[in-house]
Amino acid sequence: MSIAKSGWIEDKEAISRLRISTGKMRYILATDVGSTTTKARFFSRTTGEWRYVVSGEAPSTVEAPYEDVTMGVRNAVREVEELTGHQILNEEGTGIYVPFDDEKGVDLYCTTSSAGGGLQMTVAGNVSTMTAESANRAALGAGAIVMDVMATDDGRPDYAKINRLRSLRPDMFVLAGGTDGGTVKLVIEMAEVIKAAKPKPRFGRGYKMPLIFAGNKNARSDIKSFFSDEFDLTIVDNLRPTLDREVIEPTRRAVHELFMEHVMSHAPGYQRLAKWTDLDIMPTPAAEGLAMQLIAYINKANVLGVGLGGATTNVYSIYEERFVRSVSANLGMSYSICNVLKESSVENIKRWIPFELNDLELENRLYNKMIRPTTIPQTLEELIVEHAVAREALRLGLEHHKTIATRLKGVKVVDRDLADIQYEVEETYIKMINFHIIAGTGGLLSHAPRRAQPFMILTDAFQPEGVTKLFQDSVFMMPHLGVLSTVYKDAAWSVFDKDCLVRLGTVIAPVGSAREGESIMDVALEMPDGSNINMEMKFGEIKRIMLSEGEEAMVEVSPHKGFDIGPGPNKPLKTVITGGSVGVVIDTRGRPLTLPDESQERQKKIFEWINSISLYPEDQMTRLMEK
Repeated sequence: MSIAKSGWIEDKEAISRLRISTGKMRYILATDVGSTTTKARFFSRTTGEWRYVVSGEAPSTVEAPYEDVTMGVRNAVREVEELTGHQILNEEGTGIYVPFDDEKGVDLYCTTSSAGGGLQMTVAGNVSTMTAESANRAALGAGAIVMDVMATDDGRPDYAKINRLRSLRPDMFVLAGGTDGGTVKLVIEMAEVIKAAKPKPRFGRGYKMPLIFAGNKNARSDIKSFFSDEFDLTIVDNLRPTLDREVIEPTRRAVHELFMEHVMSHAPGYQRLAKWTDLDIMPTPAAEGLAMQLIAYINKANVLGVGLGGATTNVYSIYEERFVRSVSANLGMSYSICNVLKESSVENIKRWIPFELNDLELENRLYNKMIRPTTIPQTLEELIVEHAVAREALRLGLEHHKTIATRLKGVKVVDRDLADIQYEVEETYIKMINFHIIAGTGGLLSHAPRRAQPFMILTDAFQPEGVTKLFQDSVFMMPHLGVLSTVYKDAAWSVFDKDCLVRLGTVIAPVGSAREGESIMDVALEMPDGSNINMEMKFGEIKRIMLSEGEEAMVEVSPHKGFDIGPGPNKPLKTVITGGSVGVVIDTRGRPLTLPDESQERQKKIFEWINSISLYPEDQMTRLMEK
């Protein structure tokens, strides 16, 4: 796999600036400055291999009355020092000892940040489904939350666009539009709208709005005359040099550089923190995306990843060396939980709940979670409700991701004007049968009481097809390891592999539909101890086979009734599968997964599935169902 195409890039310039070569390093510190919590992770190579040692956490201090992120970082690092007895901060507490010397300090310190709302951007292009979409993908890939996507054909009159731009306060702007040698007129029309709006940056009243132009090279002189005085203009290679080609990396790189130069320099305390670090501060979502790409790079596999947070749901896909990230900024499990209710509906959430719950009670539970976002479920009933909402948040996040993960399959230029460009957009290339790994991170998934719970949440929400491995971030280290991987891939993967990634197991799920109870598939397994397991699977079942992490088994699946496990309808598949903390789950509920319409029948079926893989304590589930 090409590193550059997959999106994961080794930063050779940053490597050249390191104070000590990676081969001589013994201790590494990585932090993540979140909106509410600052998390420190301490790694060492004292045993001959890089391992995770301990964590420290403290409230973030980006907002008043502190307004200095380094206070939260110091507090988190102090906890690491107390737990290890290893001194990291200097005597004055004004920095990190780097490199390691005299039994104190670390050899490398790096950090990510999403505090203060993270990186927020607005993008614009000529055509909604072409240059504007490419600009959107570039911004998302750089770790931004995209506040608005504008285009000349988006249906809004100019005055509405101007009013919208005046109401937003993004950190920076990306303007694309036009193929090289194509129309300049439409690019200038969008530039006129932006200039008339005079958008104001979120931070720093005394500096110009950063604007990246990544459009038609023939328009550069006009763009310079438009924006040089009132904007901080950066010109990069065209995002869409031809209609059937997309070049995102120069724009993503410019976004990151401007993020450091403008956003971080004006955020409280970040200039001081930047002097502590050996690497540039990276947006947390961008680092998380790098971690997902590292999984794809190491495993040589297509990966679908998700970060399920309190306010947002980030979905990442690495498919045939193409990396795409989407941000569902209104889908989360605490601050945005009521938006999940709004977008999904009460009925869709209740379909995952195996007991009776009236609509008002469900709504009130979610309202309480929104106004008390740090609370955790206290009863099994509350836990099941929260897991039901998580399934819907992930489902909606994937649907949003599919709208971005597209590519042109046919373009014909009749003339150079917008009205004469005929184009056809391919529906999403996200086909679950083509993804070999699903990886999840986020508090709800990482802190679930039983590993089977995130396994089934991911399975129910994403509905994997064929044979798919499921991974999970155990202690929320993906951003830390993502930024570390840019300069020290081997250390990052060593910790990732041994201390971060939990191998939940493998799910085997055929595509198709049949009548309930109808035989659809035969499964034969040769287990590591030499024993054999043979099963006839009926439609609507879930069966779990215990296969521990690190163990492998040979499986032969023979579908019938038109079902497809990967090679095609009714075609058998013989392959090696790997185990995990959950084992192997054979899921013959059908794809797409459909639930019974009648509520009591549906609840009974959900209850059967829950008990088939010990999702929750069976005795507690029985008592709950008897209420």
